[in-house]
Amino acid sequence: MSKEILVIDGSKAMRFLLHTILKKHYKVVSVADGLSAMYYLRQGSLPHMIIVDPEINDMPQWELVKQLSLNNFYNHIPLVVVSSDNEDTTKANAMKYNVAEYFTKPFNPSRLVESIDMILIGNHITKA
Repeated sequence: MSKEILVIDGSKAMRFLLHTILKKHYKVVSVADGLSAMYYLRQGSLPHMIIVDPEINDMPQWELVKQLSLNNFYNHIPLVVVSSDNEDTTKANAMKYNVAEYFTKPFNPSRLVESIDMILIGNHITKA
């Protein structure tokens, strides 16, 4: 059975890109906003990874990442951030919220896939 990745991004183009590059090896579920993501998770769906844009439109910046990283039901799920913020801000917030990996836009899709593969097969130090 394929591992499931939840993609949370307000951009339809970004959701399409991530779905396209990940669908060969993973089951990809994508939502456009934080409210939809929380609804999906509260229905009992627990993906193996969450890829999230911390600048999601319906929540303050980094709020969804904060909620996911502090919530005992979800904080075991590795978070990968894909941000349009600058490198320093993204890095600082990624460290603050114990994010497994972060990327700033534009990013190299091949590097993203390699990082996801490493995290999901356990060859990467992730959140405990």
